[in-house]
Parts: sequence; C-alpha cells; structure tokens
Amino acid sequence: MTRPFSDLLVIDFTHVLAGPACSYFLGLLGARVIKVESDKKGDGIRYRGGTDKEGAAVGMSTAYLTQASGKEAIAVDLESERGRDIMQKLLAKADVFVENHLPETVKHLNLDEKTISKKHPHLVHCSMTGYGRNGPQENVQAYDVNIQAACGLMELTGTAESGPTRTGAPILDYGTALAAGFAISTALYDREKTGRGCFIDVSMQETGLTLMSSTITDFLKTKNVPLRRGNLANSRSPGSGSFPCKTGMISLGVNEERHFHNLAEALSRQDWLEDERFSSRPKRLIHMDEFVLELESELIKYDVDEIEIMLQTGGVPAARIRTLEECLSSEQVQKRSFIYTCPDTGLKVPTLPFKFSRDDSPLHLRSAPEHGRDTSVILEWLEEHEM
Repeated sequence: MTRPFSDLLVIDFTHVLAGPACSYFLGLLGARVIKVESDKKGDGIRYRGGTDKEGAAVGMSTAYLTQASGKEAIAVDLESERGRDIMQKLLAKADVFVENHLPETVKHLNLDEKTISKKHPHLVHCSMTGYGRNGPQENVQAYDVNIQAACGLMELTGTAESGPTRTGAPILDYGTALAAGFAISTALYDREKTGRGCFIDVSMQETGLTLMSSTITDFLKTKNVPLRRGNLANSRSPGSGSFPCKTGMISLGVNEERHFHNLAEALSRQDWLEDERFSSRPKRLIHMDEFVLELESELIKYDVDEIEIMLQTGGVPAARIRTLEECLSSEQVQKRSFIYTCPDTGLKVPTLPFKFSRDDSPLHLRSAPEHGRDTSVILEWLEEHEM
C-alpha cells in the first residue's frame, strides 16, 4: 500500500506549532507539502522554541525542526503583486490549503475563505485560529498557553495549593493539529463524492473543550464545579491515582471490580475481597482514606519496576511514572518505530501515533528546509506546468 495522500499537494501557509504540525502529519501520510513563508524572515518559530540556541540563531530551532521534515520551502513577498500571483498559482494546483493566520490577515492577502472558494472551488481550505470564526474574539491572537487559560484546562490542572497550572507540553497546539488533520481527511473524502472543496474552521479553544468533554458534560448536568485534584484519577475511583513505591511512583487505574480483584490478588491481599469496608466500590468510596492507607503500605514494599510488571501481568491498569528519556528509550516505543531518524542529518523526530496494517512503504523524508531552500525549483516547476 502506498501512503494514502501520495497524490495530494498541500500548500502550507502556517507558522508556530499547530499549523505546521498539521501539514507535517499530512506529509507523513504521503502528501507533497510546500511551505510558503515571507521572503524576509519566515516562520517566527524558526528562531525560538527549545533549548538549542545555536540552531535557533540560524532559523533551525528544535521547535521548527519538529514538524518541518519532508517539506519544501518557498520564500515570497505576499505583499507584492508577483508574490500574490505565485501563491494563487500554487493554490490552483493544490488539493489542500492550510493556514493559521488571523481572519483579518488572510483577508488582507486575498487568501480569505470567500476569495479562495471563488477562485479555487476544488480546494480544501483549513484555517486554524485561537477562537474560530465569528464572535468577538475571531481576530484575537493566541498561543497554546493562552488557550489553556481561556478554555478552563489550566484551572483544572495542578492542586488546590499550586493554583492553575499549564500542562507540561503544548497539547492544544498538537491537539488542534490532529483535529485539523481529521477534518481535512473528512473533507477530502467528501470531495471524492461531490467534486467540491470546502472551508474548514478549526478553533483551538473548542479543541481544548473537546479534550475535556466528559468534564463538561458532568458540569452541565450536575452544576458541580470541577476542582484541581492533582494526580488523582479522573474516575475518582478508590485505588486510582499515583502512589509512592520503595523507589519511584506508580500510577494505578483501579476502576472496575475486576481491577480491584486483580489488585488484591497481585498484592496477596485477598482479605480485601472479604473486608466489609472494601468489598464493593460504594463501600470503598466511604472508606477511601482507610483503603488508600492500606494500599500505600503494600506498594511501598516494592521497587517500582518490580511492582509495575507484577500489576500489569496481573491484569491491573498500572504504569510507572517515567521521565521522557525513560519512555523514549523503552522497548515499547522502540518497537513501534515512532521516532524517525532523518538519513541526511541524523535528526530524530516524532511521527504519527497510528499505523496502517497494509503500509509496507518505508518512510523517507527530506531534511527540514532552510528558509527559502526550494524557491527557485518550485518557481521553475510552476512555469513548466503553467495552465
């Protein structure tokens, strides 16, 4: 099986993280991706993000490199007549147009959805913005950290003592990229049936709300305001959460009766199954503090590596709390080939969180492009294939 998007051309007029990640994912699925940048400086994320100061100084920051492999890069002045003409010629040949600029910016450049749909009705045009079209905030600038604050996610993260806390990674940037990729795939499927492209309006704020769906439903139904609960599991089940071991910490998800039964068996605490205080979930909720004390007294006897294997093989949802380095070096991640090593530069970057059963074509990506690297080649290609 060839990569499913191998016959698609994507024009990437994006910057920072969410937009570039979306087009990178499409490229991993086979699409040809041409990144369009200004002829002056290009994508600002080239010069910031990550801890590699030397790379950032020359426009190759790790934040940029993460989602730039496999792309071609053209630098044009979109304020000029020639630059706008080049962009329109690219869009005429493209299948997908991805951008994440403010509505007022793309309108100024004649790249807004009304103009695009008239000139290029075949095109799937995907726009990602902080708050989505319409509403008083459609032209408000926003980064991941702002949306984490705005959507309520930050208020849910941390402890009662810590105050609101940003998640450790820009999950709304990458969540928005995945949401946009899902929407683009859907629009391409629809185009196969109708022959028409469409405009996709992706909201980072609504992506954040989607990631909190069950919390939202609970609040709307019960009016119970969600509280910061630290590492306690979302299920609120006794025996779910993070617990100290002799070395390290273990995360448990003891949500079902079978999980509790398996936990008791794995820890040789069959007496819990007969104990009136713990014999059912409602009773364990009443006696949660007592149960947690007993559970902690058992877990502290074990090294975390040992207890993780014991519990997992015993049918208990459990995972050692690992560092990023430990996770990336684990046999599971290595076996899945999630990290791709660029043959030209040796750079290692993440890929996609899924596999196709019939995908036997090896992944081969060009190195991340320097600013404007492919400008002359792309312009020659446009001239040769001018309609």
